[in-house]
Order: sequence, then structure tokens, then C-alpha cells
Amino acid sequence: MVETTSASAVLGEEDVNITPQIDAFEELVRLAVQKDPSLATLAEQHLRKKVTPSVAVASGAAPVSPFAPAEPAGAPGAATILGPALTTLPHQSKPAWLRQRAPQGEVYAGLKSQLRGLKLATVCEEAQCPNIGECWNGELATATIMLLGDTCTRGCRFCAVNTARTPPPADPDEPVNTATAVASWGVGYVVLTSVDRDDMPDGGAEHFTKTVRTLKHLRPGILVECLTPDFRGDLEAVKMLAGSGLDVFAHNVETVERLQKRVRDPRAGYMQTLDVLRAAKSVGVYTKSSIMLGLGETDDEVIDTMLDLKAVGVDIFTLGQYLQPTPNHLPVTEFVTPEKFEYWRKFGQEEIGFRYVASGPMVRSSYKAGEFFLHSMIESDRAALRRAREEQDEMRRRQAAQA
Repeated sequence: MVETTSASAVLGEEDVNITPQIDAFEELVRLAVQKDPSLATLAEQHLRKKVTPSVAVASGAAPVSPFAPAEPAGAPGAATILGPALTTLPHQSKPAWLRQRAPQGEVYAGLKSQLRGLKLATVCEEAQCPNIGECWNGELATATIMLLGDTCTRGCRFCAVNTARTPPPADPDEPVNTATAVASWGVGYVVLTSVDRDDMPDGGAEHFTKTVRTLKHLRPGILVECLTPDFRGDLEAVKMLAGSGLDVFAHNVETVERLQKRVRDPRAGYMQTLDVLRAAKSVGVYTKSSIMLGLGETDDEVIDTMLDLKAVGVDIFTLGQYLQPTPNHLPVTEFVTPEKFEYWRKFGQEEIGFRYVASGPMVRSSYKAGEFFLHSMIESDRAALRRAREEQDEMRRRQAAQA
């Protein structure tokens, strides 16, 4: 599975836990406004509507009601994609900062009702993701779509998703169906992700590409991020997808170099991930990667990973807490404190120079607050490019008039 394992909390009708000590969303909204003051009004709306944080919507699996009961932790299917429920962590007690409040709010309720009309399985609801409220509320609604089914050809030791050497064939109509559904939903930012499909000649890159192109045709203004497999190191496949019109190419390194063989499937690898991110960056898109903390990494190894990712052009970096899906998976070595995550956020931005870092126990690859910042960053960069072109055109007109 390509997305960093995500925490899941049982979300009831009333307050079930406590709010994390550090509010990453408010901090990242502040960063967005600092970069583009014109976002102040939108930021105020986000913060006023804010509840507790991400929604992931999965397609490609067999048609499942988005509101089917959640599967038990560790059971096969979509519920394992985002990781285990915190209440079922094997033989481990949860620190206070890994607890969240139940989602609520009018926008959340309305979007939940709207999803009933889409033939997409809602992974975040089934997995009871703790960040669901934040992604489903606000002006920039966000979706994370899973392509290519729910069965992976790899067996990483941190992930409990279904695995098989030969998963069911990909649905050839999925790119059009998914793009049509998302376009009708009206979200402003969509993340397309998938399991690894080593059984497919290009690892599923063309499937991703068709989905992006169809979606951009239907909704030119939507921002699209692809959180991808490594396509078996096929850099031409990487470049094809990176050039499809997407806005952010994401591929996770997952952990530090020393722990790669222990954590990831042998067919993955640290250098292969760096090669994928370098190839995507060469096409000219924003690139993004993520690691899990709590697997036994040292501070120096985290810094080395940041430096390596920066060296291949990564713009956005996220850090989150690893959680053990079942007793058969890697145990948690450490529950990293919110204060340490905040240290890494500042270090990544101020010392390493990433354009954006999201870091926190509950932060995941497609975290809503990060997408708010990315939206402002992308739009700001595009506006600056338009101004530069206008200035160049004006200069040419003046030179022509003087000639």
C-alpha cells in the first residue's frame, strides 16, 4: 500500500477523546495567509467551521455502500487502508495526543449525505479516520480516491491492506467513472492513490494518467495530487503520469534508509523512491513525500532523509506517527510527542528548506490542512507566473514602440 499508515479512532456521536495539544490545522492556515494575505477571509471561514480533523474515498473496489459498517481492525478490505482503530492497537496503550473528537458540523453532514449518490466506497468513514471532519468541512472540500482496487501485490510490514500475487484486473471504465463522480461532487482538491500493482505492465501508471486527464477535462480548475506506487522503478511511467496535468506528484519514502528492508516490501527501496521523485520533479511538478515516526529511527537518520529528499527536489514533506495494524505487523517502538513533531516541522522548513512541512501524530499524506496550504502555494505561484509573463509582454510592447 502506498500511503503511510494512518491512525483511525472510533468516532461516536459524542466527544470520545481529547484534542491534540498542538493544532496543526490552525498553524498551517496561518502559514497560508502569511504567504497570501488575500486568503484571510477564506481562512477565517475555515477556522470558524473547523471541527476535528481527512476523508478518503475509494473506488476500484467492488461496489460498496459508503455507509456500510466499518470492518474490524486488521480485517481485509477498505477499512485496513487507513490503518488500525486506535482502540484496538495490540498490547499498546494510547497517549493522550492520539485522541480526537467526533466529527460534526453542517458541511460534514451535508457532504456525508451527498456521498450516498456516488458509487464510491468511503475509506475514511469505514476506517473511521480521525481527520474526517477537517477534510469534509470548509470551502476547499477534499477527497482522496483509491484507484486500482483494494488488493496490493506487495506485503509491507507496516500495512494491513489485502495482498495477492494476482489481484482482480483493473476496471477499464474506472478512470472515466471516477473522474465523472469527482467532478460532479465539486471538491476543490483531490488526491488519487492506489495499491501497488506489479502485475500490470506499467504498474498502473496509464490508469492514473487517464483518470487525471479526464478529471482535468471535466473540471479544469480542480487541483489534483497523485500519491503513487513506485511503478517498479519505471521512470518513463513516472514521467508520463507527472506530465498528465496533475499538480502534485507524491510518493512516500515511508521510513529512513536503515529501516527500509525491515519496514517495506523488498521490491520497494530507498534509492528507488528517490529516483521516482527525481524523475517526477524533472517534469516540472510539485513533489511530495512522507515518513512514519516511531519505528526505531534516530534523529540523525530523520535529518539525513530530509536532506536526501530535498536533494531530489521534494517541495512538501510530511511526518506522522506509525501505528501497528495487527499483532502480526511491526510494533511501535515509540509514540513521538507533539512537541517533537513540532520540532521536526520547524526544522524541515527553516533548516532544510522544504516549502511546506506537515508534522504531527495525526498528520497523514493527504492531510486537509496541508492541502489548504498547497492550494494557496500553487495559486500564488501561478499568479506570480502570470504577472511575470504580463511584465515581459509589456516590455516587448514598449521595445517595439521605441523601435
